[in-house]
Amino acid sequence: MPQSIEYQKVMWEIVYVNLPGPSEPFPGMSGGELLHGFLAELHEAPNQEFRHIIDMLCARWNVRYVNAQ
Repeated sequence: MPQSIEYQKVMWEIVYVNLPGPSEPFPGMSGGELLHGFLAELHEAPNQEFRHIIDMLCARWNVRYVNAQ
C-alpha cells in the first residue's frame, strides 16, 4: 500500500510590496521589479470584487502591501 507524502514547510517568507509601485516597465528592469509593479497594479484595481480575490490570494501566499506615502 503506498504511503502518503509527508510535507513540512521549512521556511516562512513574507513578501512586502511597497506602494506605489513602478507605473510602467522600462528596459533593464529586473524580474523582481517587474513583479513588484505587477502586484502593485493589481492592488489598485477599481473593482472591489477583484480586489477581494487578490487580497485572499495575497494572504495565502504571504504577500503584504506597504503604503510608503
